[in-house]
Amino acid sequence: MLFTAVAAQAQWVMVAKAVSGRVQRMSNNSSNGAGYDVATVVLMANADKVYQTALTSLKTNHPEVTITSSDARKHEIKFSKGAQIASMQATPLGKDLTQLVVASNLVGTADATPVVVEGVMKVCKQMNVVCTLSDQ
Repeated sequence: MLFTAVAAQAQWVMVAKAVSGRVQRMSNNSSNGAGYDVATVVLMANADKVYQTALTSLKTNHPEVTITSSDARKHEIKFSKGAQIASMQATPLGKDLTQLVVASNLVGTADATPVVVEGVMKVCKQMNVVCTLSDQ
């Protein structure tokens, strides 16, 4: 039984490594402009480092962004830019494997893509990880 669990874990890590750096995006926009936008990427990096890099970047490079809360234990940052709100979470998948998720609301006809995709890309760049937007 232990061998099966170890083999399953090893397969999961191999799959995660294969998709590392590939940014996936999902969004939904209603006729009144309300909706959401989400971007995810798996990074070959420690979750603590991804979280700290994102937090430092938001604090030092984005004066237009207000950090509403940050939780180092959950690796979660909540922030806003005007009426647009967003959250970022770095989930550890292994010692040096992390899933980064950025989600934002859509306000009116504003496109949240710059917030979520650019946010993911900036963290990738600061972590020295090559990330690309998936065609899906």
